[in-house]
Amino acid sequence: MLADTRLDPWQLLGLAKALELAAGRKPAARFGPRPLDIDLLFFDDLQVDEPELQIPHPRLRQRRFFLAPLAELAADQSIPPDGETVAELLAALGDEQGIEKIGWRQEPPS
Repeated sequence: MLADTRLDPWQLLGLAKALELAAGRKPAARFGPRPLDIDLLFFDDLQVDEPELQIPHPRLRQRRFFLAPLAELAADQSIPPDGETVAELLAALGDEQGIEKIGWRQEPPS
């Protein structure tokens, strides 16, 4: 989701963590299952490299599941530090074999 906010990135991270906790997320192993995971992918052209906050997201460029939906919203958005666009980053990942696009809404059982 793209959003406009008056929060700075650290405040936005705090909000994301609070929402994750409210959804039942508990401290657990990294990359393990969790009820909600909110990632801050980029914030304008800001670059941050701190233990608790990295902007842009350190694995943004390698993750099709980040880039493909983002390209639908903002394909021409440039990403620091080099300004490559979301579309360029997605194209650099190659073909989409093994990727299945699913809808956000499920049909009710019949």
